Amino acid sequence: MLVYVDGAALPEEEARAMWRRFSDFMEEHKGDLAGFAAAEGFASVHPAVENGKPVLHASKTSAQRPYASVTTGMGREPRSSGSASSHRAEANGRNSSQKRRR
Repeated sequence: MLVYVDGAALPEEEARAMWRRFSDFMEEHKGDLAGFAAAEGFASVHPAVENGKPVLHASKTSAQRPYASVTTGMGREPRSSGSASSHRAEANGRNSSQKRRR
């Protein structure tokens, strides 16, 4: 788990502690990134995924953006595991893109 403050990486222990506080805060205040940022003394905080690892980007000067889907760091959202219906179709030996024949 990494945390960057205005581009500078926090030491590992500080980063883990900030992630714990972030997780606890988000449990109580779903999606309130601005509230967490303010509580920590930042202007903004943004979670991300980079190289498959969770990252928090905090800034003392950059404005808070609305909460958005976390991306992989390559401009894509993480892939979902698919729908329950596609899993059922695969379990029944059908490809989810195949239509049921009657």
